[in-house]
Amino acid sequence: MSTLLEIKSSVLRQVQVCPSFRRRTEEEPASGSADPPEPTAGAWKPGDGVEFFAQMRLILKKGEGRQGLPCPEVLLRSSSPAPAEPVDPSRGLRTLSQEEVDMLYEEALYTVLHRAGTMGPDQVDDEEALLSYLQQVFGTGPEEHAAAVERVKKAKAPTYALKVSVMRAKNLLAKDPNGFSDPYCMLGILPASGAVREPSPHKEQRFSFRKGSKRGGPLPAKCIQVTEVKSSTLNPVWKEHFLFEIEDVGTDQLHLDIWDHDDDVSLVEACRKLNEVIGLKGVSRYFKQIVKSARANGTAGPTEDHTDDFLGCLNIPVREVPVAGEDRWFKLEPRSSASRVQGDCQLILKLITTQRDTNMSQRGRSGFLSYLLLLNRLLQFEHRAEEPNSSSWRGELSGPAATVLCLHGAQSNLSALQLAVLHWQVSSRHHQTRTLDYGYLLGLLEDLQAHWEEAGSLPQEQEEGLADSFSAFSEFGLQLLRQLRDYFPATNSTAVYRLELLLKCLGKLQLFQPSFEICPFETELNMDIAAALKRGNREWFDKLLNTQSPREQPGPQRLAGLIKLADTIYEDLQSCYGIYASLFHSIIKVDFFTLTFRQLERLVAEEAWVLTEELSPKMTLEVALGLFELYLTLADIQRFWSSIPGRDSRSLALAGIHAPFLPAVKLWLQVLRDQTKWRLQGAVDVDTLEPMDASSKHSSSAATASLCFSHIQELWACLAWPDPAQSQTLGTQLSQDLCEAALFYTELLRKKVDAQPGAAGEAVSEPLCVVLNDVELLRKAAGQALRGLAWPEGAAGLEGTLPRPLLSCTQALDEDLQREARTVTAHLTSKMVGDVRKYVQHVSLSPDSIQNEEAVAPLLKYLDEKLALLNASLVKENLNRVLEALWELLLQAILQALGANRDVSADFYGRFHFTLEALVNFFHAEGQGLPLESLRDGSYKRLEEELRLHQCSTRECIEQYYLDKLKQRSMEHNRFGRLSVRCHYEAAEQRLAVEVLHAADLLPLDANGLSDPFVIVELGPPHLFPLVRSQRTQVKSRTLHPVYDELFYFSVPAEACRRRGACVLFTVMDHDWLSTNDFAGEAALGLGSVGGVARPQVGGSARASQPVTLHLRRPRAQVRSALRMLEGRPNKEAQEFVKRLRELEKYMEADP
Repeated sequence: MSTLLEIKSSVLRQVQVCPSFRRRTEEEPASGSADPPEPTAGAWKPGDGVEFFAQMRLILKKGEGRQGLPCPEVLLRSSSPAPAEPVDPSRGLRTLSQEEVDMLYEEALYTVLHRAGTMGPDQVDDEEALLSYLQQVFGTGPEEHAAAVERVKKAKAPTYALKVSVMRAKNLLAKDPNGFSDPYCMLGILPASGAVREPSPHKEQRFSFRKGSKRGGPLPAKCIQVTEVKSSTLNPVWKEHFLFEIEDVGTDQLHLDIWDHDDDVSLVEACRKLNEVIGLKGVSRYFKQIVKSARANGTAGPTEDHTDDFLGCLNIPVREVPVAGEDRWFKLEPRSSASRVQGDCQLILKLITTQRDTNMSQRGRSGFLSYLLLLNRLLQFEHRAEEPNSSSWRGELSGPAATVLCLHGAQSNLSALQLAVLHWQVSSRHHQTRTLDYGYLLGLLEDLQAHWEEAGSLPQEQEEGLADSFSAFSEFGLQLLRQLRDYFPATNSTAVYRLELLLKCLGKLQLFQPSFEICPFETELNMDIAAALKRGNREWFDKLLNTQSPREQPGPQRLAGLIKLADTIYEDLQSCYGIYASLFHSIIKVDFFTLTFRQLERLVAEEAWVLTEELSPKMTLEVALGLFELYLTLADIQRFWSSIPGRDSRSLALAGIHAPFLPAVKLWLQVLRDQTKWRLQGAVDVDTLEPMDASSKHSSSAATASLCFSHIQELWACLAWPDPAQSQTLGTQLSQDLCEAALFYTELLRKKVDAQPGAAGEAVSEPLCVVLNDVELLRKAAGQALRGLAWPEGAAGLEGTLPRPLLSCTQALDEDLQREARTVTAHLTSKMVGDVRKYVQHVSLSPDSIQNEEAVAPLLKYLDEKLALLNASLVKENLNRVLEALWELLLQAILQALGANRDVSADFYGRFHFTLEALVNFFHAEGQGLPLESLRDGSYKRLEEELRLHQCSTRECIEQYYLDKLKQRSMEHNRFGRLSVRCHYEAAEQRLAVEVLHAADLLPLDANGLSDPFVIVELGPPHLFPLVRSQRTQVKSRTLHPVYDELFYFSVPAEACRRRGACVLFTVMDHDWLSTNDFAGEAALGLGSVGGVARPQVGGSARASQPVTLHLRRPRAQVRSALRMLEGRPNKEAQEFVKRLRELEKYMEADP
């Protein structure tokens, strides 16, 4: 075979699928009319398609952001500083008079100058630095400051006391036989006069309350205290508190003994009685009793069974107690080197003052109040050092400030709970005058809560002050929540975090409600929060309404403002759901979203109802557009509520709001229909019928049409009309308008291309290719848009199926556009008819001396060149259409060439057979072109049959004629009727037995509605049975169901019956007495399947074989093709066969 058999179109293998018509940009095609800038809401003019669709695009953009529930990640778009919160100096603590400031200054100086105890590593131990800091805080001059310091130094020093809390001990020695001890503590202050002497180098000795003292007499009674006895334990827990007066902070020390209680009357009782003794004489007498019951030198004799055992001791200098106090475990010490002790004891120590020579103390001002005023003064001073507009200060105090406060709190004997209360009161009040970080305030509340749970109560005056601070802060917080959108915008992540912390602070306040004897809240705080939110929602709505759509304006002007108002409300509801709702619900158990949605939805619904009633009698195009846009937003609000699981929109105030908008929507859809046509008209007018760019093959007007239809589909989805009946009416009208616009566009294209001058001799017209691509793009875009216009059909409609009116409309438009595409395709291929016929004629006129490949090469080259141009100009679908049309054109051209050449050599037909197969391979292009099934169907089969028959001999054509009859299958079984026969070959007699049994459902061919049928029985082909004549049955009058039961014999050899095409042919005729007989139908039975032909029948007869039912039929085209082939044969055998068949055809009706 020549290489031309492998010729394929290289361009066909590179056909690319057309990009989806849904891929579009937001801009209109650049080659079309330049769209003006997107207009504002009032800029649309009726009749201007460009501006109308620009306005519609704005509406659709608005709806794109409303798909699904909002995500916090989308809403939180800014991390800039939060808006400044309102501050009011009057909400802080009251302003002090100058006298009070001076007294507070004196109190602070007194605290520093008379500090006692050990300073911590983070505290300032420099007296001058602390005094200088206080001078800056109070703003005093050098001389005034020096005078104040001198006055304070001359004042009487404070009286100090040591607070000792004996908490517990652990791991003590077991002194009792049961393996435990019965420990108790004896503790007191060793004054300076009773200080331990320097120990001797030979024996270490420590002071003990149980040993006699030779260093200065007995101890004062006020210096000795004792705890309870804890029985049978090595880890006693006492939690007892004692207060010891300190004479000299520098030299006094705390001494503590732990003893195991053994005797009935022991040191415990003795120490208690000491408190009843007056005078040193009595003290000496009882001390002797204590000494007498003690163990001498830490050892016990066998007679001392009822004396207490020593378990350990502690000696702590008062000067070493930290300023802030300490909670610490101390390791027990022995009283001598011979003592054996073990274990630890936990003590809480705090050095305080009980008498202070200051004006504030003399006037009865408590340390609690002094600390409050001092903390407020320091906090104001420290905060001023920060940035002026800073709202993130967390109350970090400088070293001097923290030291002064620590000294004053310790000296004033303020508990941890009182300190926590004071810091909260001062900071929360200060926050209302100058904003602090809510995280700092929350930390103060958490600290307060922790100490409250431990202590649980305060003096009434202090608890009232705390309650007042809670009330003031909650009132301030509620004021902020009323203006939530101003101070905590949902788009600002910083502000939202501040809101979260504020809500946590308010949540903490709720926890204190059941703990107060004097409740700071009249109602539950979360109820107050809900009320504040409702009030804030109403104020925010009224402010928007008065700004954007005041009621005193005329209706059309109010409409534009109400649209903006509804849009703002939708955005606010998104923020409520995506940002605020989770915070309010999780922290303070308030359903903020439901509360806000119900309130705002009702308010905007009321405004919409009032406005639609006012505007309905004044409906204009501008009003209709505005109402349409307003309805879309209101419908979005409804859908937003319904999209949340468990929510039902039927209970909303907006339920049924669609009813008053129906006239406006109908009018708007009419405008949409007209504007769409205007837009398409304008797009076609400026269209140059050239591809938009290198990546597309359609023109600018097709892109515009596709975008318009896509906008219409998206708009219908946004509309989502809730009433099913009205939705069907609107959808049906819109779909009809869309179909009308699509056909209008194709008509505009047709006129445009017809008006263009054609290039002379141009076989492939680029404008036609562009128009064909435009039609295909329009078909896809319109089909997609129509499928997107589906409306709910109620319970009867199947999900996923189109409503019947829309389905019929979609199918009708698709058929119209397919027909238009075929028309353009035919117009495109018609320019190639002359060239195709010329190259086919070249094949037919090529001499036998040249090879088939050489004869067909010009045709294939021409096709390859043209298809390369078409592939570059057409999308995949249109290229296939052109290929199909061109294929049919080639087949018809070859058929015409065969018809024009009769009585030619077999090589002529062989060449065309070669050409046909080369064209099949060319158009198939290894699977990249047309499928083989479509190539080898229709006209191809007819052409292939003719080529095959032309290459056959006369007898082979006759045999093919009968084979085609055997292959026929009746497609209309009930039309021509049935014939029952029985055939059998009798080998002994060398004859074929054919029995015609009966017929049924024959055609009525007479005027009376009946027939007079008879059957002609003959064998064929004639050259196989030359001596056999046909036979016929009797005529059965006036019946369509004749019964014959006639048997016919044909003397033929079995060999002839087994030949190719051998058959028995039954022809049913209607007998007419006055005219020619009428043909009723025919049927053929292959003799190869008759019993006895293939192999001899054993026993039985022809009547014993099973009847065969044959369906009558008319000769088909493939049968007649063999007949036509024989007509062109000049030999005698062919002409006689044709003559005999022509005689039979006279009786036949035209083939239906």
